[in-house]
This record gives sequence, structure tokens and C-alpha cells, in this order.
Amino acid sequence: MSLSRRSIVVAAAATVLALAGLPAAAADIPPADAVVHSPNVTHVLNIPKPDPIAGTINTDIAFQGDYAYVGNYGGFSIYDIRNPKKARAVSSVVCPGAQMDVSVYGDLLFTAVDSSRNDDSCNSTGQSATIKESWEGVRIFDVSDKANPKYIKSVETNCGSHTLTLVPGKGRDKNRNVYIYVSSYQPAANFPDCAPPHDKISIIKVPLRDPAAAEVAATPVVFPDGGNETQPGLLLPTSGCHDITVYAEKDIAAGACMGDGVLFDIKDRLNPKVTARTTDPNFAFWHSATFSNDARKVVFTDELGGGGAPTCNEATGPNRGADAIYEIVRGKLVFKSYFKISRYQDDSENCVAHNGSLIPVKGRDIMVQAWYMGGLSIWDFTDSRRPREIGYFERGPRSDGGGGGIWSAYYYNGYIYGADFNEGLDVIKIDDRLTDSAKHVRFDRLNTQTQESYKDGHGHGHW
Repeated sequence: MSLSRRSIVVAAAATVLALAGLPAAAADIPPADAVVHSPNVTHVLNIPKPDPIAGTINTDIAFQGDYAYVGNYGGFSIYDIRNPKKARAVSSVVCPGAQMDVSVYGDLLFTAVDSSRNDDSCNSTGQSATIKESWEGVRIFDVSDKANPKYIKSVETNCGSHTLTLVPGKGRDKNRNVYIYVSSYQPAANFPDCAPPHDKISIIKVPLRDPAAAEVAATPVVFPDGGNETQPGLLLPTSGCHDITVYAEKDIAAGACMGDGVLFDIKDRLNPKVTARTTDPNFAFWHSATFSNDARKVVFTDELGGGGAPTCNEATGPNRGADAIYEIVRGKLVFKSYFKISRYQDDSENCVAHNGSLIPVKGRDIMVQAWYMGGLSIWDFTDSRRPREIGYFERGPRSDGGGGGIWSAYYYNGYIYGADFNEGLDVIKIDDRLTDSAKHVRFDRLNTQTQESYKDGHGHGHW
């Protein structure tokens, strides 16, 4: 990242004054390379990507204790966030393989590889999935030594692992095993390890006392009769799931499954059962899901254009490339409204609904969410029919005309962390009466796709 991109900061109020009188669409677009944000948001710090993985893009984030684990197409980095104002990179592991979705549990870091490789090593190179010996799936690292993580195990899965979701065991199994729900898709007849039909997920069982014994324990079929394959405007026909969010203490999960939105019963961790399913004519690609804290709502995201298109503009409109808010009524998904950032982006900026997390505000439903080059949005969906934005942070179009933006934006222990494709890790703070109470909620671990309630005695958060 160049000095100019890191040093130019334009306050939101100044931007509004400077652009007064211009058409609405133009007034929304910040100057090239500028950082802008709402008055209640502060850009605390930007940490450029460490040199070993500076040439590849950042993706997902997981948190545990005083550390953040940031995935990257080239591997992952560990950051010390004990003092968020002085956060720093501790180590980087070069281990290529898209997308490097990450989850952490104890001394174990799980990373997703949806990139066909010539072997499972960190020295692997790309190799066609038409070759039987090619590998893709999940890598497991021991991160007990933050400065020197160790690769301990790989598990191959059908069609690789586009994303992964950590699911704790329950009952007597709770301290013995964790499970990894692996989402993957796009089979092909000439892929020996990814042949159609592929309407399933893979479940890896990981013995905590012997993680090297991790293996695929089940491959439950989500769509025995096939998924949504014919709806006009789909990015891809349903052939699996893109991402799954579990609410383990409530034994439920929500699946964003390409052309379908799904609810699961996960009482039996190895045998999740579909309890509800829906489609949406405005959705091109069901990408991710977030439950409200009381699990009475689910926010699904639509990754219109696959994340590479400029869809935050007047031509696309407010109902496509957006979030859809559903209430769970008698076990069924009932649509209530859409939410999309109203700030138009330049035609050079890829922008669409992407990864986010709840901000733990008691009695309200508020989340922070990444929008690629639309930056991040902090929004309130307490009223399911009238969601509204309460804060934002973004960068203007890149002066080089390239794409990128914030892949994941998550709230953890008083701060928001954004993993930007190119710019590195952003640390952001919101000061607002609607979110101030969240500062008192502390977690000792956050895997966003493994939701836990904020009540005393449950999960890892407390009021």
C-alpha cells in the first residue's frame, strides 16, 4: 500500500461540504484513494499486509484472546490486538490456497482451501481438479506458539472447502471433539473428487486430544431432490452451500446455499436436517447468514456479481446485491425487507453485501458488515421492516482503477476489524449511543460463523 493511500483521510462532513450541489450519485463518491467515514466512526489504525503475503489478498478473520487470525490467499497472519491502537503482526505463514477462510479453537487453527493443488503442502502449486491426485480441503495448524505456527494435518474434502464452520460438540462430546462443516460447490463431470451431483456438505470430526486423527466423518446431502437451478438471474445453480452459520447452543444453523436459503436442526452434529428452505427472486447468490442474538431472525446476503462487479449503484437498485432480513415464524423463514448501503459507488468499484457480525447490543439487532469497495456499514435491523444505517467507513475509488475493498468486517471486544484485500487490517471504532453498551461485552473467542449468545453463562460473551 502506498503512503498516499494510507495518509489521505477526508472527514465525512468535509466531503459533504465539498460536494454540495452535485448530483446525489456523484456526491456519494469520495475522491480517489480517500478514507471517509461517518462522524461517529474513527479510523484507529491501518496495518499493511506483512511482506510474506503482501502480494495476495486478505479474506476472513477469527479471534481468540488477544489475537486476530487473518486469512489470505497466500496463507494467514496472526496479529497481537492486546492494545488495538497499537495492534501489530506477530507472524505470517505462507501456505497458498484460496480462500483461506479461518476458524480458531484452543491451539488449533482451521483454514479452508478451495483451490486445486498438486499436494497438501504449503509448497504446493496449482494443479487441475481433473487430475485425481490433486488436493483441496482443510488444513489444520497448531498456533500455540503465535510466532511459529506448525502445520499438523490436512483433510481432503469433495470439491475442496470454499468456507468452513466450526461446530463444538455437545454433552459428553463437548470437550472431546469439534466438528468442521465444510461448504463447497461447482462440481464437474471430469473432476474425479468433485463429480455431480454435489448437493451436500462434508463434516470433519476433530478429536481435540489427537487433532492429527481428524477425518471426514459424514457427507450429509442437503438437497436430495436438487436445489434451485432454474431461477432467472442466478449466478450459479445450486450445487451445495457457500457458507453455513451455526448457533450451536440452540442446535440450529442457517445455510447460504447458492440459490437457496436453508435452516438446519443440528442436534445430531453429524446429521444436520433441513427444517426450512426458501428462495428469493432478487437473489443471485446466497452468500452468508447471520442470526439475531435471540435467533428469531436471519440476515442473508446476496453476492450479486460474485463480488467482482459494481452493483452499489442506481442502475442495480436497492433490492439486488443486498441483505434480506427474514424472521423465523413457526420454524419457517418469512421475508421482511432488504437492506443495502445507499451510498453509490463508482463504476470502477466492486461492491456487494459481504461478511459481517453482530455488535452485542442488548435488546437491539445491530451488525457491522463489509461491502468490498463500499467499505463497511454499521446498521440496525431491530425493526425488521425498516433497517437503517447508523455509521460507515469506506475508501474512495482506487487511483489505479483496480478493485478490492473490505472482505470481512467483525466487531470484537470494543473495536471493529476489517480485512481489506489490498490495504491490510483496519482497526475502527464506533462511538454511538446505540452501540456504546457493546463495549462492556467481552469475548474470549469469536468465530463469526459459530454464533454464541451474549447472556451470562452462555458461550464466551457476558453482559
